[in-house]
Amino acid sequence: MSTIREKSYTELKQRLHEVNDLNKAAYVLMWDQSTYMPSGGASARGRQLATLQKIAHEKFTDPAIGHLLDQLMVANNKLPYDSDEASLLRVTHRQYERAIKVPAEFAASIAGHAADSYAAWAEARPANDFAKVRPFLQKTLDLSRRYADFFPGYEHPADPLIDGSDYGMKASTVRKIFADLRAGLVPLVRAIGEKSESDDSCLHQHYPEAAQWEFGLEIAKEIGYDLNRGRQDKTLHPFAIPFSINDVRITTRFNEEDLGDGGLFSTIHEVGHAIYEQGISTAYEATPLAAGTSSGVHESQSRLWENIVGRSRGFWAHYYPQLQAKFPDQLASVDVDEFYRAINKVQRSLIRTDADEVTYNLHVIIRFDLELAMLEGTLSIDDLPAAWHDRYEADLGVRAPNDSDGVLQDVHWYGGLIGGAFQGYALGNILASQFYAKAIEAHPEIPQQIATGQLDPLHTWLRKNIYTHGSKFTAPELIERVTGGEMALEPYFGYLKSKYGEIYGL
Repeated sequence: MSTIREKSYTELKQRLHEVNDLNKAAYVLMWDQSTYMPSGGASARGRQLATLQKIAHEKFTDPAIGHLLDQLMVANNKLPYDSDEASLLRVTHRQYERAIKVPAEFAASIAGHAADSYAAWAEARPANDFAKVRPFLQKTLDLSRRYADFFPGYEHPADPLIDGSDYGMKASTVRKIFADLRAGLVPLVRAIGEKSESDDSCLHQHYPEAAQWEFGLEIAKEIGYDLNRGRQDKTLHPFAIPFSINDVRITTRFNEEDLGDGGLFSTIHEVGHAIYEQGISTAYEATPLAAGTSSGVHESQSRLWENIVGRSRGFWAHYYPQLQAKFPDQLASVDVDEFYRAINKVQRSLIRTDADEVTYNLHVIIRFDLELAMLEGTLSIDDLPAAWHDRYEADLGVRAPNDSDGVLQDVHWYGGLIGGAFQGYALGNILASQFYAKAIEAHPEIPQQIATGQLDPLHTWLRKNIYTHGSKFTAPELIERVTGGEMALEPYFGYLKSKYGEIYGL
């Protein structure tokens, strides 16, 4: 690298580090708001987040960064595509071109409003008070539409929002995937519904929070979550959040009367996100490469560890005796097969985060359809709660008795924009099976290793093939590198039919 190129590249990275530091400082404030901040701090927190977002946005969209990118991309046009330098320039340029379309004041208004809206939701959900958040949600919808308008030429107002979290995708793409997904899931749900239900009463006992916390963290460490570079705290709606590659935190929540709705599977889910972030190459620290490549790929890791591993028979063949020892009064008379069937019970339910693997994506599709309708203007905020209940009754045959378990249950529309978030959950389920199948193809011994408590071989394969790359490759590029093809539904349906066919005798 010439002296001039090296100087320009160093300057670019220094500028990107400053932007990263501001963004991560905002993450610390968001984490604090969701964990320890007193409710009285909500107003100031919204202002603080708006200020940080405005400064970070202005720094990132500084024409000097654009000039450095143009200069370096011309000078380095013969670098290998997958080199770290070429990848940083390519990814940063893509993000820069997107960011300069959005005014800094508008970006700040989104951040400030999201903090205010989250505070209102945190009070409204336990109180079953949709009216409290209704004006906030209306403003969120208005902001979401205005955001889309900064990207002219879209087919659907959700397209710029979807593209921001799952680059290259748009509403029509997701709709096609979801139509195929629904076509395969509905017959399976119907076939299982015709069988006798699994007995999950063993989960509905008193499980003290402290013991759930201890066991969940033990499993987190077994999976590979480095507590020297992370920690767990409680919150209303669990999430993982990276402050740096060496500080990735998770949160969870507990239900002492339902182990299936308790902290165990929530912890495993968030650990899947966290070990992805902890596994990114440290060479990418504080740059746009130091992040998961898409919401779909990120969710593939949380769902892989939570479900494909964490709800597998092999996993519990090894860890169930430890769980019994932690909860002897509750589980001493429950054998591992009964427990395995209980944690994999398929039923039409109200809550997405507690849904079984077979019905889970139907919850996602409902949300995706509702947010598209809101963005299109065919569904008003006033009509949203009723539309939610009607869709659940039509699609899953259940109706929530209140809005707390209805339109208020997910934080996404109350802590961000409307559109661009939910599709990643379903894409993640599809990709989780595809990635896991490839891991087994490469190392057929992995299932037996899981059954003997050896989780590191799978973690190592995932870190080498997925985690270490961060956002160096787009999701389609990464999928091609890992699997040799495009995202495909067949491994996912094959996994569901094999597992639940055996459980329910289909």
